[in-house]
Amino acid sequence: MKYAFINGIILDGTENMEPLSDHYLLVKDGRIEAIAEKDSIIDGYEVIDLQGRYVMPGLINMHVHLAGNGKPQKKQRDNTKLVNLLFSNPVTATVAYHMVKNYAQIELNSGVTTIRTVGGLKDIDSRVRDEIAAGKYPGPRILAANEGISVPKGHMAGSVAITATTIEEALAQVDHIKEKKADLVKLMITGGVMDAKEKGVPGEMKMAPEMIKAVCDYAHSLGYIVAAHVESSEGVRIALENGVDSIEHGAKPDAEIIKLFKDRKAFVTTTLSPALPYALFDRSVSNASEVEQFNGNVVFEGIIECAKEALKNDIPVALGNDVGCPWVSQYDFWRELVYFTKYVGVTNKFALYTATLRNAQLAGIGDVTGSIEPGKCADLIVTEENPLTDLNTLKNVKLVMYQGNLLRDPKVKRKQIVDENLDPFMV
Repeated sequence: MKYAFINGIILDGTENMEPLSDHYLLVKDGRIEAIAEKDSIIDGYEVIDLQGRYVMPGLINMHVHLAGNGKPQKKQRDNTKLVNLLFSNPVTATVAYHMVKNYAQIELNSGVTTIRTVGGLKDIDSRVRDEIAAGKYPGPRILAANEGISVPKGHMAGSVAITATTIEEALAQVDHIKEKKADLVKLMITGGVMDAKEKGVPGEMKMAPEMIKAVCDYAHSLGYIVAAHVESSEGVRIALENGVDSIEHGAKPDAEIIKLFKDRKAFVTTTLSPALPYALFDRSVSNASEVEQFNGNVVFEGIIECAKEALKNDIPVALGNDVGCPWVSQYDFWRELVYFTKYVGVTNKFALYTATLRNAQLAGIGDVTGSIEPGKCADLIVTEENPLTDLNTLKNVKLVMYQGNLLRDPKVKRKQIVDENLDPFMV
């Protein structure tokens, strides 16, 4: 198909992007063909009149758990028990597959055209990835880790991560990742907000340094990068010392950690969305205990400090929203961009650049997607207003194009309780 987007304002996704009007955006065979002068000949193209709307690269969410729906919880549930139940028979396993598939499609309908999954149910993420790539149904481009690697009593052990009791078992999971042709390896190195039973100890070390190093060395020998869940300064230091390539979440860094980031050429994926409700909501709304609220605030402030210091020291920063956690829905990645500006202090332009071209570059696909440039995949979204002025316009995208396939007037079913409690933080 050949499409000509006319009467629109182009935001190309680059760091210094400026609105470009009076040009046509031409798409041919799934790729951006040209940014042409207005009134260029467009015979043979399907014309899409944007009527003054804004067109930009599709968003890229770098930290996704496709198995979760983000529904607020009144109490913690036993995720391991739930996963075991889902895969106890073929019928419920099929339900799990369709759930993941549907959540991927919600990401797409919300304007996210690429996702990086960092812990999922069995091998469903890579299966859905391959079926979308084969054109069996609509969905975003997926970079899949499948199940992560955790340890006994470690973060997400037995749910979206396997439990490795020995280094040999952890390395066997890397072999399984290779067998299923996953795209990266995910480690659960520390605990999280919900794992901590006392105040002040979120991000407690769970995985031994020897296991981290063994997995990183082996994964690197196979050509994989290693992402790691880390929510304490000690965890960040040990992860980087032993070869991790991306710190997911982060914590307040010191001079030694900054040097390790630079020496490793590692990056941090900022994820403010899951910690904010525990840190800033009244506990009558979040249903968090006093300990969980205290620890949520520790993690929230640590992620903010990590992102600020990283940017100050020219350490690459990616954006993800840890979708699947309570209060973090599959359609709400746009909120992470708002938090990035509000709490880290970046401009709207830098937030949009980070969520498009910068994320693509850090994911290793910057030559494929992330910006509006001739030759790149036609991964595009259209908004009513200018996100450089107000990022809230990303809440309701008017059109999505993924690899040249057009979704007109995409819709998502929103959770009223989530909007009512999170929208006040969007200003």
